[in-house]
Amino acid sequence: MPESFPVTDRTRLLREANRAVYDRDVICRILDEAFVCHVGFTGPDNQPFVIPTMFARVADHLYFHGSAASRMLRGLSSGLPVCITVSLTDGLVLARSVFNHSMNYRSVVAFGYAQVIDEPAEKLAALQAFTEKLIPGRWNDARQPNEKELKATSILKLPLTEVSAKVRTGDVEDDADDYALPVWAGVIPLRLVADAPLPDSRCDPAIPTPAYATNYKR
Repeated sequence: MPESFPVTDRTRLLREANRAVYDRDVICRILDEAFVCHVGFTGPDNQPFVIPTMFARVADHLYFHGSAASRMLRGLSSGLPVCITVSLTDGLVLARSVFNHSMNYRSVVAFGYAQVIDEPAEKLAALQAFTEKLIPGRWNDARQPNEKELKATSILKLPLTEVSAKVRTGDVEDDADDYALPVWAGVIPLRLVADAPLPDSRCDPAIPTPAYATNYKR
């Protein structure tokens, strides 16, 4: 398996090209950390849509799902080209000038054609991947999808063939003259953290809270 994704006309970064990343491992780590992707496509009437949805990476494919009746899944299943984006915010970069304020971030953009998954075993495996990505260990604890639920859910996969990442890390980048200004500058790191789990009001109090809920970390 190649260590980097090939650079194409669509994945080559033109602005801030020094932040481009094509390394496969880096891109996969970003995809595995993110919960939500945004799926962009154009409908039959040339109306563009961008829809947020949950997703999971399995090897070199992205799987995403939704209601079988949704506009997005009806359109993508007919073979429309798709652009999928994922973004993670790692910090607020406060410069001495407003113009140079920025963010530390990691983002991925993938292009291609999504394929509808009809094979029941692959469909179930994709749903398991969604569940285990959110909460490892949850799939075997909860009731798994029945036939009716599987029919009501469409699963699509996008091969990861045309992909790039853009990453910004590090400190403030101010204009030379601004470093003498008496203004605080620096980075405010951001991270996603979990609060204490809240049991459902109809949950039997005798059921203990699972360790993956009380010790949840990303």
